[in-house]
Amino acid sequence: MTRRERLRAETAAEIKSVALKLMYEGGPGAISLRAIAREMGMTAGAIYGYFDTRDDLITALIADLYNAFADTLDAARAAEPEDDPAARIIAHGLAFRRWAIDYPAEFRLVYGDPLPDYQPPEQSPAIEAEQRLCKGVADMVAAAWPRAAAMYAKDDFSWDDFTSVLAGLIREWHPELPPAGVALCLRVWGRLHGLVALEVYGHLRPHVTDPTKHYLAELHDLVRSLGL
Repeated sequence: MTRRERLRAETAAEIKSVALKLMYEGGPGAISLRAIAREMGMTAGAIYGYFDTRDDLITALIADLYNAFADTLDAARAAEPEDDPAARIIAHGLAFRRWAIDYPAEFRLVYGDPLPDYQPPEQSPAIEAEQRLCKGVADMVAAAWPRAAAMYAKDDFSWDDFTSVLAGLIREWHPELPPAGVALCLRVWGRLHGLVALEVYGHLRPHVTDPTKHYLAELHDLVRSLGL
């Protein structure tokens, strides 16, 4: 990059960093371009030279977080043998929980309630980043499908039960997966997220002394439910 491009990239990164700081202090609703400008000693007009609207900034943050999250999960799965889908599922789940616990505000921004008045752009960079996470789950189910097929092949699902976008992605990534396999992807996704979301939002700890133990038991049960 040229010096000018490098300085612009550094300022954009600082804007995102300040936005995350505001989010930690006051929740996602505390993010505003004017507040960021005050923190950085810039004029509001100068901030708009980097992000046209607050929603553009929020979308960029979400895309960054999805990609960072996907990098973490991809690395966790890759550290396990390719021919051991059970180990990869457990590694994925433990990395997922660790990320959520270490970055609860970021988790809430990505998976929590929508921000008030937030309207993502039609061509959102967050969509492609989110699809990376979706593909990670699909990859794990596809690896388990040779064992799981007999257990789920008779489930009453057709391609009409899914949006054309999801159906198209799965057919591109794993054409061998039937509609029952796609439905299984969604259930696996739900089980990987369920206890973690309860923990991040404070609903689990009042009832258990060791959330890690309960989540690990859930992962092992998930693995068994796939015939692994």
